[in-house]
Amino acid sequence: MAKGRADQTTDQAPVWALGAMSGTSLDGVDAAMILTDGHRVLEFGPHAYRPYTPAEQATLRAALGRWPGEPGVAEAAEVVETAHAELLSRFDGAALVGFHGQTLAHDPRGRGTHQAGNGALLAQVLGLPVVWDFRSSDVALGGQGAPLAPFYHFALARYIGATEPVAFLNLGGVGNLTWVNPAAAAPEAEGALLAFDTGPANAPLNDLMRSRLGRDCDEGGAVAAKGRVKRQVIEAFLDHSYFLKMPPKSLDRNDFNSLLESVRKLDTPAAAATLTAAAAAAVVKGAEHFPAPASRLLVTGGGRLNPVMMRHLSRGFPCKVEPVETAGLNGDMLEAQAFAFLAVRVLRGLPTSCPATTGVAANVGGGQVSRPDA
Repeated sequence: MAKGRADQTTDQAPVWALGAMSGTSLDGVDAAMILTDGHRVLEFGPHAYRPYTPAEQATLRAALGRWPGEPGVAEAAEVVETAHAELLSRFDGAALVGFHGQTLAHDPRGRGTHQAGNGALLAQVLGLPVVWDFRSSDVALGGQGAPLAPFYHFALARYIGATEPVAFLNLGGVGNLTWVNPAAAAPEAEGALLAFDTGPANAPLNDLMRSRLGRDCDEGGAVAAKGRVKRQVIEAFLDHSYFLKMPPKSLDRNDFNSLLESVRKLDTPAAAATLTAAAAAAVVKGAEHFPAPASRLLVTGGGRLNPVMMRHLSRGFPCKVEPVETAGLNGDMLEAQAFAFLAVRVLRGLPTSCPATTGVAANVGGGQVSRPDA
């Protein structure tokens, strides 16, 4: 059982919060601690990673696109809960936990959003308050339910001392872009943020690597570096109706399955090169929506480790494109840290999303709170 100090959450003082994230790449669970009062990031704490086994990945992949009660969902939830319990129990000193769960389906204008995993169960296992189900309240109020990291990005922009607009790009299975004006009074203030999903990022490329080469990803962009980009595929991809929508907007992991189909007849290096270029092109296209130019683009997520991807981004942006490590941040743990930060905001009644980040009708603080003694 994780050892914690749950009494820390009763006032507005900074607390050590533990956050966990399992993203659309389905590689594993990240967990990280931060010291925060829900407004500022004061200190970064320990972090760890727990990979999913091949069998666990297969269980999760089989449940993608499915909703509660459908075949395979209970098995996927058990994988998520077990992996999180194993990882989070290694940490000491946390006052609370932010548990995102594993997104299996996301249809904000239809059936809603579905993250597998029971936070109430984790609260009992860990002996700590667990904040979870972060997205449902936003969706219920007409929001996209995603992306949710932008409020944390605002705090990070302040933490690194940014004085001009800066953008954060997360390249996970799907790409998420956040434009931040650090001069704004608060993340929910008008003109402080603009956030949206850019399009597919690593998901199609990872699926290609897995189906053709039995690899989890194109490590170091090695395969893409050997191929030639099929420009006709990129042009057709950018004609997709999603790119005509004004942000905020969000995607499900499988919304662009047609992109993977479009490279089916290409050899593997050309297919990898094309999917990598497509992910970057979607980001460049999305940046056209920025209210003002960004002074730098800070990249987090697995895509920042792909030099081919980063070169495409650098060619498309007029500002510096850098991994977040250049600003002293951890690109592997930033999303987990974000849910630690959001958990504190939920417990203290602060908003976690707003019209400029998810398109929700009003500022909203999402998330259920489950306590171990409930």
